[in-house]
This record gives sequence, structure tokens and C-alpha cells, in this order.
Amino acid sequence: MQPDGSKVRSAGRRRVAMVLAAVCLTTAASFMFATVVQSDGFDRLDVVRIALMAVAAFWLAWGGCIALFGILFPPDAATAADGRPQGRTAILMPIYNEATGPVFARLAAIMKSVGTLPEADCFDFYILSDTTKSDVALKEQCAYRQLLIRHRAGGRLFYRRREQNIGRKAGNIADFLETSGGAYEYMLVLDADSLMDGETILEMVRRMEADPRLGLLQSLPQIIGLKTLYGRLLQFATSLYGPYFARGLAAVQGEEGTFWGHNALIRTRAFAAACGMAPLQGKPPFGGHILSHDTVEAALLARDGWKVRLDPDLTGSYEEAPANMVDYAKRDRRWCQGNLQHSRILAAPRLKFWSRISILQGIFAYLASPIWFLFLLTSLTAPLVAPPPVYFDGYSPFPVFPHPETATALALLFGLVALLILPKLLLVIRTLAGGNAKAFGGPARLVFSFLIEILLTSILAPILMMFHCRSVMQVFIGADSGWPTADRDDGSLPLGAAISATWWMALTGAAGVTFSHYYVPELFYWLLPVALPLVFAPLLVWMTSSVMLGEVSRRLGLLAVPFDARPVAIAAEMHSALMESETQQKPLDMPGPIAGAAA
Repeated sequence: MQPDGSKVRSAGRRRVAMVLAAVCLTTAASFMFATVVQSDGFDRLDVVRIALMAVAAFWLAWGGCIALFGILFPPDAATAADGRPQGRTAILMPIYNEATGPVFARLAAIMKSVGTLPEADCFDFYILSDTTKSDVALKEQCAYRQLLIRHRAGGRLFYRRREQNIGRKAGNIADFLETSGGAYEYMLVLDADSLMDGETILEMVRRMEADPRLGLLQSLPQIIGLKTLYGRLLQFATSLYGPYFARGLAAVQGEEGTFWGHNALIRTRAFAAACGMAPLQGKPPFGGHILSHDTVEAALLARDGWKVRLDPDLTGSYEEAPANMVDYAKRDRRWCQGNLQHSRILAAPRLKFWSRISILQGIFAYLASPIWFLFLLTSLTAPLVAPPPVYFDGYSPFPVFPHPETATALALLFGLVALLILPKLLLVIRTLAGGNAKAFGGPARLVFSFLIEILLTSILAPILMMFHCRSVMQVFIGADSGWPTADRDDGSLPLGAAISATWWMALTGAAGVTFSHYYVPELFYWLLPVALPLVFAPLLVWMTSSVMLGEVSRRLGLLAVPFDARPVAIAAEMHSALMESETQQKPLDMPGPIAGAAA
């Protein structure tokens, strides 16, 4: 299997351009910071500060360049095969101790959408349960039987529960491949909160059939269904900025793209041949089964010569997300462990260069926060250990006073802020110029929502930084997070839960403010934008988890997304299926196995 030379060269040029742009921006920021710190003398701690600044600035520059490339480079037009698919597709929904009603309602909506296609008989559905709780398992079996009868899906819908969930989700998929994978040319992997239109699924199959070298096709899931203020903030950001960031990723990844573990179509035989993963030697958190398996699977497919592609233009792909910062941090905790575990995979033989870059990028997604935190600590410490000023250089009888670098410091600050804000501002301008502002509530509401998003994300950033720092610390001291189930309620939090999750942040922020006030007063006001959100973290987390505030923003037309004015049809179908299943719920008196369930 030989790659398309022109596309490979084009992706290569984009990669070089992006690396050069990020390096130039980082060099400029590091030089400016070095100029600032040497104004009152130079010591070894300043070297550490400059190094930390360089790493953190490169990460910011990298993200900004991805967004910029998303604007500059529209995705290539995808080719799709015509007519009826030649191969059969298994649609897989792995589940683990989930809320049964919503999960089966989502699957029912997907089945109904696929059922409207003339090619519906090319698709089968599998519920792959790793549930460990017996009461939840009984509910799953009852819901499966109702779904089987309601959709007359005998021979097309299968339920299997593993007695031992070895390898977690990756092991769940591997078990399907061993028992049933040979019957299918393709498999569509979902999450328990996934929704996909039948037309989108069919289009993905046709695109894969048009390219025999395509091993994995990743869609861009859009976040829907969140009602809290934090959830609406996420929905707005991912809806407005997400497609362009995905386009930027696709532009530089080329045929060595990404896999997010769900809402992706996979060529079954390619995955089975390339993606077997033995547990890493040693104990968790760095040993044992690979947690963030999706990134590794994408790298293994690319290593064997298969294309791994992200197509951001694939609409009709949806997911939910944590609706408050505490649940978001819980999910990030296990992702953090999985991504840091990849440090043992970086040197694996024969991996493509860009696959290693993607793995490294995933690692630094979590290391960036501790790096910023260390930078803050060293900056607070530096004035205390700085050498005494030397006013006489030995060459002149007159004193030479340090030159203040306030202008340079401000320029550096505004430059770093610009790396965060400018890409988003360009995307807002593009939306306004392209006449698409109506989907976000109109031009005025779009601009106001953009300002709210910038303000809230800036205030909440120190809290997310501290959550990441704690997660990284827990991993490095050897604490295994396990694999907790996701909370899929409305997302609201009582104040007590917010306090319990963030009291330590409030103490850290208060300690920082106090220390700066008494020992480093020249940095007091510079520290406030970071310290104050930490002091008020319990209140901020509680308020942003409010469904009432989310509803107020919706009624005012703020943080609006296209789905507010034009509801997603398959989401409406999911809610209808959920209501129907609740009204038809029967007692769970089902001894023995269910007829028609997969073994």
C-alpha cells in the first residue's frame, strides 16, 4: 500500500510551516521574557523560568497555529463510492454500568435513522456490555428485549455481556473481533453517549469503500444536550471553533490522523491485524492495559500503511460531554493517566514520525498545566533569591541603575494573551463575514457571546490548571484512577459538592495572595488574575453548574448554537424513544439468558 505522493508532500509542507511558525513565536516570547528577567540581575533560577516559559509558550503557539491552519486550508473534497455498500458494517455500542434508559434510547434512535435507508440491511447493531453491576445488567437485558421486539430486529440486533471486562473498552472491542468480527468488512465504534445519523454512517462507509487504503475514518462529533451554564459554554466553543481546529488538525496530520475512540468507522481486518496491544509491563498507572488506546490504535494502523483520516465535514455526528467542571475533571483524570502512560510507547518501533508527534501532543495536553504552575512558583520565588543589584561595574565612577523593562513585560503579556484570543477572534470575524452569524443568535449576540466565552474561560482556566496539576501529581506518585463511570444527569452540582472538590484550590489561591502581599508585593497585582479564581473556585464551579443560569443564557440568546434554533432530529428521536421505553417498563423477571442475544 503506497501513499498518495502529492498529498503526503502537501501535508509535509504544512507540518514544516506549522513547526517553524510555532518555533518563531516561542523564540520571540522567550527572548522578550529573558530581557525582562535580566533587568534586575541574572541567576540560575532565571534559566529555569525561561525554560518553563519557552515550553509553555510553544504549547500556546502550537494551538494557535492549528486554528490558523484551519482557516487557511479547507479540507480536500472527499471521494465516496456510489450505490450499495459491498461490505457489511457492525455498529458497536460498548457500555459499562451506564444509565440504561438513555443508552438504549440513543441506540434506538440510531437504528431508526439507519432503518430509513434503502441499504439498511447492510448494518447490524451490537450492544457490548462490560457492566459489572448485576442490577444494571438486568435492566440492560430488559431494555434489549424491548428494543428487539419494538424494532423487529431479530438477526440484526445483538447483546453480549462479558463476565470479565479485561482490557476495558479496548478489550471489549477485541472480544467482538474474535467472536464476530470476521462477518463484517467495517465496524462503527460508538460511545454510550454517541448519536449518529444514518445518512452520515452510510456516507462514511461509501468514503471508505472509495479508498481501499483507508483504515480509519474519524468524524467530528458535535456536543449537544447540555443545559448547565458550563455545558452551554462548551457547546458554544466547540460549535464555533471546533470545526476549524479539526480542519487545522486534518491539514497537518494528513494520512496519519487521529482517533478519538468513538464516532469513527474502522476497516475491521486492518484493525484486527494492526491493533493488538499487549499490556505494558509493570503496575498501573504506567503499566498494565493501555487506557487511552485510541491514539495508539491510530498510530498502529498508520505504521502498517493504512490511512487514518479525520474528515471535519462529516455532519450528523454527536456526543454529550460532562456538564460541570467536576465531572469534566473526573473524565480528564483518566485521560491524563492514559496519555501519560503513552510516554512508554513513544519509542515503539516503526511508528510514523507524525504519530509520535500526536502522542507527544497528547502527553503535553496535561503536562502544560504543571509547567505553568511551576512557572508561577518560580516567578514568586525569584525576587527572594535574586542577587543584590550591582550599581558600579568597575569601569565607570558613576552608578549604573537597572533599566526597567515594563514595556517589554507588557508586550510579552499581551502577546501571550493574543495567542489565546486572536485565533478565536479571527473565527468570529470569519463567521460574521460569511453570513453565518444567524446560527449563533445573530451578529450582536455572537459578539457578546464571544466576549462572555473569553471572560469565562479566562476566569475558569486557573481552576482547570489546578485540576490537571492534581491529576498529573496523582499519576506520578502511582495512584491508579481506575475507570469510574460517567455521570449523565443534568450536570447541576450542590454547593457542598463544589466545595468538597475545590476547597484545596481556595486555600492555594489564598496562600499565594498572602505570600505575594507580604514578600513579593511587586507581583501582587500580576498574580490576582490567577489567584482570585482559585479563591472563589467553589462558588465558580457551583455557579457554572447551574441549569437555571444555563436556561437564562438560552432565553437571552447568548452562547447560542445552531441546534438551539434547529433541534437535531436524531436527538429528538432519542428523547421520544426514552419516553416510550419509560412508559413501557416492565418488571425485571427474566430468568435465564435472552433468546437471540449474542453469546
